[in-house]
Amino acid sequence: MTTAPPSDLAPILQSLTSALEEMSPQVRQAATYVLNHPGEVAVASMRGIAEAAEVKPNTLVRMARAVGFDGYEDFRSPFRQQAADGTPSFPDRARFLRSINEGGRHGALLVEMASAALGNVESLFAEVQTADLKVAADLIDASRCTNVLGVGTAKPLAENFAYVASMALRNVTAIPTIGLAIDDVARMGTDDVLLAMTFSPCRVEIVEAVRMAVTRGVPVISISDSWAAPIMAMATKAFVVQNDSPLPFSSSIAAVALLEVLLAFMMADSPSDVVGAIDSFHANRRTAGIYTD
Repeated sequence: MTTAPPSDLAPILQSLTSALEEMSPQVRQAATYVLNHPGEVAVASMRGIAEAAEVKPNTLVRMARAVGFDGYEDFRSPFRQQAADGTPSFPDRARFLRSINEGGRHGALLVEMASAALGNVESLFAEVQTADLKVAADLIDASRCTNVLGVGTAKPLAENFAYVASMALRNVTAIPTIGLAIDDVARMGTDDVLLAMTFSPCRVEIVEAVRMAVTRGVPVISISDSWAAPIMAMATKAFVVQNDSPLPFSSSIAAVALLEVLLAFMMADSPSDVVGAIDSFHANRRTAGIYTD
């Protein structure tokens, strides 16, 4: 009998992610559904979740036991508790949204965009754990080289992260530098770190790069929009960001916020003179006439 299963959602979802490869196909199918739709666990019945996941209700019991719970109701309890507690919201959020709901169709669109953006950021800061951020930051600070990988909409995120980090740290680089990402990963070792991000639908080249890194013993920090993403179970440390949007493409605002927080932790924990390095970076550019006032 289990006496102390994890009581908040982040470790539960992480445990499901870690256990995916060892699960039977049906249990894995159920777990993948839960990872992609955690909000439904609190409000839907076990039969409803089973039907949506296209598995038998008993499969959900087996899934719950696979991550340390006595049964599905025990597993469901933290989800219901979080729903009852509610997600922390910004002060006067409702008033703010009402204030911009003017101007007809465009005002309504602005409300939708603002609501989605605020929800994505609120979800991040409600769920991300300080200890997890510190582990990831310390991995990067201690690495010989951290390669940051993103393609498609994640490519500018990776490049901006590496650019800002390089103002103070010399060991962060965006890849691919030339050719394919796996070409860069093939040169990595156990004293390096791969920071990889991909969002649904996940890109094959990112998954393959992460898989290669793991086989080479390279620590991996993964960022995606679902615990069921292929890169999450392979990660040393993983982070999920919400990317809801009323538009036909995903929002990047929560991913940007996560990366900025990670940068802050890296610079706070770095043994080097971060402030001095950034001052020197900008001073050199001013001397070279790069900036203008």
